[in-house]
Amino acid sequence: MSDQLTSWVQVWWQAVEDLSSLLEEVAGEDWSTATDLPGWDVHAVAAHSAHLEALLAGAEHEPVDIGEPAHVRGMMGQFTEEGVVVRRDRTPDELINELRSSATTRHTALLADPPTDPAAPAPGVFGLIGWDTQRLLRNRPLDLWMHEQDVRRALGRPGNLDGPAAVHTADYLAESLGFVVGKRVGAPVGTSVVLEIAGHAPTAVQVGDDGRARPVGVPGDRTACLAMDRESFILLAGGRRQPEPGAVAVSGDADLGRRVLEGLAVTP
Repeated sequence: MSDQLTSWVQVWWQAVEDLSSLLEEVAGEDWSTATDLPGWDVHAVAAHSAHLEALLAGAEHEPVDIGEPAHVRGMMGQFTEEGVVVRRDRTPDELINELRSSATTRHTALLADPPTDPAAPAPGVFGLIGWDTQRLLRNRPLDLWMHEQDVRRALGRPGNLDGPAAVHTADYLAESLGFVVGKRVGAPVGTSVVLEIAGHAPTAVQVGDDGRARPVGVPGDRTACLAMDRESFILLAGGRRQPEPGAVAVSGDADLGRRVLEGLAVTP
């Protein structure tokens, strides 16, 4: 497991480099471009990323009055928005430098003392909300790469859809298929659904007698099959926007397939 934890650190470090390098290329007027995330422009996405990496490097969270924005929900949403609002007046260079320097501090610490226990509490606020080391290390590359893609879509600069963080994110989010089929859709016992993402092994789940959908080998006689490219899946699982027309193919039970697609968004 320690090798797996180390590999996630490596993917996270690459995701930091990918996002910060992209941000360095953003023109001044483009920092206010709206993204798919309600209430957030490119500057806010960068501020959020810098905020979380700073916390992991040991910085203190700065509470601030955020008002009552419509896109903020729950305590975690408020906490996240505080990190964005407190950085609202910072320049792009300041955000990029904070992101890079914080991540470098954290990376240096992880190299000096590599994580070995996946169940160990995550540091700081992440541990306080119940995250362990495994969950933290798996989530950080996902979060950074998803936000890199938010910036790319906002600015019309597609790319980096095949790197380590892209593959990691799609594989990770595909694990939620059982939750979507069994809990959100409430599919009946015996239902089987296959998810085919281009460039990944198929993911298949089947609903058991208890109503839970668990991973199974890919069945020849599946109830429904969803096939799409990696970007289309990320858009759906990330709750961003609808993929391009024709990018998603549904075979088998069309109504079931539609309901699964509607329930795929699992990121906060």
